[in-house]
Amino acid sequence: MLQDLIPVPARAAEDDELLGIHTVDHLARLEALGGGALCQLDADTYFAPRSLEAARLAAGGLVDLCMDVMRGALDCGIAAVRPPGHHAEADRAMGFCLFNHVAIAAAALRSGGLAQRVLIVDWDVHHGNGTQHSFEAERDVLYISSHQYPYYPGTGAATEIGIGRGEGATLNIPMSAGCGDAEYTGVFQRLVAPAARAFAPDVILVSAGFDPHADDPLAGMRVSSKLSLIH
Repeated sequence: MLQDLIPVPARAAEDDELLGIHTVDHLARLEALGGGALCQLDADTYFAPRSLEAARLAAGGLVDLCMDVMRGALDCGIAAVRPPGHHAEADRAMGFCLFNHVAIAAAALRSGGLAQRVLIVDWDVHHGNGTQHSFEAERDVLYISSHQYPYYPGTGAATEIGIGRGEGATLNIPMSAGCGDAEYTGVFQRLVAPAARAFAPDVILVSAGFDPHADDPLAGMRVSSKLSLIH
């Protein structure tokens, strides 16, 4: 299987791509730190001399991968990028995340005319606050998150369903610690799949966190490596 994979080279995201989600001030703050000494942006998020370079490559690489899929050059793709992205808010880094890569890619697909209706499925054990906030007022981006609750970052209650014209385009599925394969299978079969089919997206982007696994040392979920949510 590995020999059949086609590598997509990463390239640094352009400012206009980053500014499709993030504020000018946020980008300027990170640029000012670039190349400097190691520093701490919040309780979880450190910034090293090459962190900005890595984050730009992650964002640009994901945009290009998504573009290749939508143009028919690839059937699908997976981006193994660090740092992750779904906690980054428009105006600040948060929870190990400098830029919100999946949100940047979604915005690039929409602005580039390659997708109008985008579904973002986030099964990380933590709620993707930044991704939700990026699109919660948009009716053509459906954000679905399954996550341990209550847990960091404290957002993601079932009552958070979007705002304004985006009301109903956010589906949060808070789950109790201890949920495993059976609970996740039920959630995806009974909630996620019907919502996705009804939305009829042009593309599906997945924030594929691995921390719901039973061996994760920080979270409290019990998912095994045998779980398959794709049928």
